[in-house]
Amino acid sequence: MNIENNEFIHDRLHEECGVFGVYDLSGKDIVSTMYYGLFALQHRGQESCGMAVSDTKGPKGKVKSVKDMGLVSEVFNQENLDKLSGDIGIGHVRYSTAGESGIHNTQPLVLNYIKGTLCLAHNGNLVNANELRKELEYTGAIFQTTIDTEVIAYHIARERLHAVTIEEAVVRAMKKLKGAYSMIIMSPRKLIGARDPLGFHPLCIGKKKNAYILASETAALNAVDAEFVRDVEPGEVVMIDENGLHSDKSLCGSNKARCIFEYIYFARPDTHFDGISVYNSRVMAGRILAQTHPVEADVIVGVPDSGNAAAMGYALESGIPFGMAFVKNSYVGRTFIKPKQNLRISAVRIKLNVLPEVVKGKKVVMIDDSIVRGTTCANIVKMLKKAGATEVHVRISSPPFLYPCYFGTDVPRGDQLIARNNTVEQIRKMIDADTLGYLSIDRLSDLMEGDTGYCDACFTGNYPLDPPKEDFNVEYEE
Repeated sequence: MNIENNEFIHDRLHEECGVFGVYDLSGKDIVSTMYYGLFALQHRGQESCGMAVSDTKGPKGKVKSVKDMGLVSEVFNQENLDKLSGDIGIGHVRYSTAGESGIHNTQPLVLNYIKGTLCLAHNGNLVNANELRKELEYTGAIFQTTIDTEVIAYHIARERLHAVTIEEAVVRAMKKLKGAYSMIIMSPRKLIGARDPLGFHPLCIGKKKNAYILASETAALNAVDAEFVRDVEPGEVVMIDENGLHSDKSLCGSNKARCIFEYIYFARPDTHFDGISVYNSRVMAGRILAQTHPVEADVIVGVPDSGNAAAMGYALESGIPFGMAFVKNSYVGRTFIKPKQNLRISAVRIKLNVLPEVVKGKKVVMIDDSIVRGTTCANIVKMLKKAGATEVHVRISSPPFLYPCYFGTDVPRGDQLIARNNTVEQIRKMIDADTLGYLSIDRLSDLMEGDTGYCDACFTGNYPLDPPKEDFNVEYEE
């Protein structure tokens, strides 16, 4: 695959998946709410999407679903939305971290078993998925996908055979799961949300009139004009039925390991995650960079979108004006048609363009959220200098990536990480920046308002759970 043509795709950390579920207790149709909720979570996954809906007053276990490869606006249209109707449903937007990306791995999963139907949408990675999968295979299980979401569904179904309720089965299954998962389960008459005991990824509860909503981010609640109720606590299982909201906190503990990169990059800036504003975290990162890596400059610019808030923080702290130097083409997804070789151009220049009026003849501080392989950053620096910037000082609102992630973020391994085998000065030269500064690891807690319950293993190698003993041989779903 040509690096130049795909550098923006492969030199950025990819979003995780997003989950969304609705149960309207008054029996109203929830399809349009599902659509707009998934649309608001599109940034978390752009490879495929889907939704499954049912009618709690209709035939028990009858589920209608639509899922396919592509964006929400591409997969769903008026024709297939008109075929969906119901008062309970779950949806999913997906980005795969490894292996193939195909329609057989799209979600939500809709399964039929002895107790009826089970629908599941999942965000996260299990570190013991191989072990759990083999346990099932040796007892005759046949898998239709290569994602660990199906492993979770199988274990919930097995536990349901001996449990009084589906929520009890979910709690029992969670005792076997190790890793990161925020998931929504739909049974014929119930909507269930569950979050792993360390709380790696977000899951929140909303309410709109008589409808309860479960979503990966509060931004999705805002998009459908729903009221934020609270976050699902790490280790908690919440259940919504005709009698309202119920909760099981038997697996909740005191240790937390929220993904720090949710605050730095993944989540939308208008999201609040466990009571902390994502926007404020990014502004604080910029302020810290201004304190620890000051420089004389004329303008501060952010690489959209996640770099903008950090750039604003740097400008506020330093007193140097903030400028909008980049025009972003919002209609370019993860892939686009590439014409003949002699017409191919850099994906970065398709995605971003520089406004010369903002940077020409100026010393520029460019803020970005991370450097993975370095090719994208180098090209953006080149674009700024070509537009007339006399100096480009790069500031990164995260520490250097040194270790892979096993919990739902596709941080590459080993020699694919530019910081793994190069010093900061060597990286500076490679991207042709005048100076380069990263966020210090010991200031990460400032992004969390002093809370230390976060995972920074991709920077430090201090994993909150033991990594898998063997390489993944199945595709792990974020």
